[in-house]
Amino acid sequence: MPALAAAAQLADYPDHSLLIVEDDKPFLERLGRAMETRGFAVTSCDSVAEGLAQIAKAAPAFAVVDLRLGDGNGLDVVSALKRKRPDARVIVLTGYGNIATAVTAVKMGAVDYLAKPADADDVVAALLATGTEKSELPQNPMSADRVRWEHIQRIYEMCNRNVSETARRLNMHRRTLQRILAKRAPR
Repeated sequence: MPALAAAAQLADYPDHSLLIVEDDKPFLERLGRAMETRGFAVTSCDSVAEGLAQIAKAAPAFAVVDLRLGDGNGLDVVSALKRKRPDARVIVLTGYGNIATAVTAVKMGAVDYLAKPADADDVVAALLATGTEKSELPQNPMSADRVRWEHIQRIYEMCNRNVSETARRLNMHRRTLQRILAKRAPR
């Protein structure tokens, strides 16, 4: 979505405030500049604590929140924003994408969940999507290893990220589970 088209679509919203919570400083700066050129009034934070403080001051109309931050989970920011401003449009952005956290993010009120690397056009499209557009089917379906990893992540989220309880439910040794959780998702 080119910057002019994004600005035109953004005109439908009276409040253009955008909070970006991301701990990757270079990415945060690039995304912030790109979103400003598309018409958003950007506030940038690099931690959960800063994001929560900013929401307490003034809850924005839009937010882009990284899932894993240095001082905690980005879903805490999503939850706080949706409590303070239920109409806020939030997307979760992460390099550790999995189905379980995507479902959790949507249940908490996020309108979309994007895996990194996502460019500014993808972010704007997700923030301003009306919900009537159908997403395309994936070109490459998940591998068996990825399906297994997704299942483990789903159970892990259901157990409130408790490793011991997740290992018990999966009938798996706790250390084996910890090794699996420490790795990136298989392709």
